[in-house]
Amino acid sequence: MARDGSHYDAFVEDRKRRLFRGLTGILVEIGAGTGPNLRHLPPGLTVVAVEPNPFMHRHFLREARNGGPPAALLHGRAEALPFRDGSIDAVLSTLVLCSVPETDRALREILRILRPGGKFLFMEHVAAPEGSWLRRAQALVRPVWRVLGDGCEPDRNTEGHLLRAGFREVQVERFAVPIPIVSPHIAGLAVK
Repeated sequence: MARDGSHYDAFVEDRKRRLFRGLTGILVEIGAGTGPNLRHLPPGLTVVAVEPNPFMHRHFLREARNGGPPAALLHGRAEALPFRDGSIDAVLSTLVLCSVPETDRALREILRILRPGGKFLFMEHVAAPEGSWLRRAQALVRPVWRVLGDGCEPDRNTEGHLLRAGFREVQVERFAVPIPIVSPHIAGLAVK
């Protein structure tokens, strides 16, 4: 991820900047990985990254030193966030919900820590439409993809999980990226 994410990041850079525009206060990024979002976040934020994979930590910390808002890194999981109820202004997730072992539990945790009116911003790849050749291909490669992609399931119905999670409002934009198996993407925000 530290070496091969630049092509993808260049493709979604403008979309990330629009999505992250106007963020203020305390932002928790779940599954922060190697830190590719840091350079797109507005100044003035306080960023706390939660990353379960210790092999990503040194890459994230190097990226954090290269600029962007101040960022702290915690080892942890999206299903058990170490923050008080209603204490966080925004939560960010990019290409994470496909690999979280318990998606619904992670979304409940996000809702728990967000203050009333707080925002959950997301950019995730999702399952292709049911019955499509791409959905069949996603299901076929899932076992190998999970191993190579740190638990990623290319055919996960992340949008469905988001819509059922209990947010007051969910805005979703669908788009495609030039990576066939994970081309269907959604981006948007959910408000507590």
